[in-house]
Amino acid sequence: MTSHYRNTISFVSLLLCLFIASASSERSFIRQFTDDFNSNLQQPDQIGAGGNPDLEEAHSRDNHQEISSRDNNRASASSTVVGLRNRAPSSYSLKMESFSILLNSKNTESYRSRPFPVGEYNWTLVVYPNGNKRDNGTGYLSLYVAIDNSSLLAAHRDVYADLRFYIFNKNERKYFTIQETNVWRFNVFKTMWGFSQVLPLDTFKDSRNGFLYDGDHCEFGVDVSIPTPFKMSELFTITHNFPTPIYTWTLQRFSTLLKDDYSSDAFSVGGRRWRLQVYPNGDSMAKGRSLSVYLYLDENEKIRPYEKIYVRAKLRVLNIIPSRNVERQVDIWYASPPSGSRSWGFANFMSLSDLRSLFGGFLGGLFGPDELRVQVEMEAISSTKYFPS
Repeated sequence: MTSHYRNTISFVSLLLCLFIASASSERSFIRQFTDDFNSNLQQPDQIGAGGNPDLEEAHSRDNHQEISSRDNNRASASSTVVGLRNRAPSSYSLKMESFSILLNSKNTESYRSRPFPVGEYNWTLVVYPNGNKRDNGTGYLSLYVAIDNSSLLAAHRDVYADLRFYIFNKNERKYFTIQETNVWRFNVFKTMWGFSQVLPLDTFKDSRNGFLYDGDHCEFGVDVSIPTPFKMSELFTITHNFPTPIYTWTLQRFSTLLKDDYSSDAFSVGGRRWRLQVYPNGDSMAKGRSLSVYLYLDENEKIRPYEKIYVRAKLRVLNIIPSRNVERQVDIWYASPPSGSRSWGFANFMSLSDLRSLFGGFLGGLFGPDELRVQVEMEAISSTKYFPS
């Protein structure tokens, strides 16, 4: 347990150092190259047949021209994210044994995996055991992904992809990951993207760090995802100002009303039709104790099963003295049952004793007309447009 704890602390410290080093580096961290790479585990026949390695190396440099990864020739360290995750790569995994042989080989610049399909295209994972020297990768392990150039020529378009690279760490039983938050753009001129400085070679080669394990094994991987443009969308809008935001409803001979509830005529505000609803003797648990007042969406108004309508409004019971009006705030979402409700308000809007008091002023006063005036002031109503409708 103590050893595992120390390994964990060491690895977290390592990640922190890597992030600081990448943030302060004046050299470009991310590069993109043309796919004019032909070096692999097998080198040109001229070397194997006794050709001049120095001449071959000079020729190789001339044939691999660097193309900057970003327009400003520098990637922002803040857009690069490193971390640990449990999940294995989903697009491709490359497990290698006897990796030190590649590290010590003077004639092995990179290793390319076989092509693997993602979307309509074929991709290749490219590993530089000793770093991509033409991309400021000296002293680091470099990882890239290349797209098959023939599929790009047939498509005649740019391909945008999100990339996440993986290196397995046996100490943590997790995968070290590195990715760019910005999308990568592949085309016939820019067919390979990746990171030239993934991990320092000294860190990677030290078996105590867990990247090389079981003698000389390691595992790399990549996730390639191609985002597609959305085909469905919606526009959510809230309207605050209405030509006639206030609706007042008068219930005549209120003390003689016998029905459980009464509804007003429909009125229009914010492109919707609404009604006020009153329970003279209270609704549900408030029955016999309180006046209940609700604002509900007219039954002829259609709400889609997934649609929600935001409403902010004030409900009032008016007094003959305006300063004594009883007011309650509504701030709620309307939606179709069973997930929502088309009616919102207050079962306990005000007590019946206050409402019916001879000197209360709510029913017109001691010698008033026995009428109840209920009012709503609509302050905000949302609307949503769906595309396609």
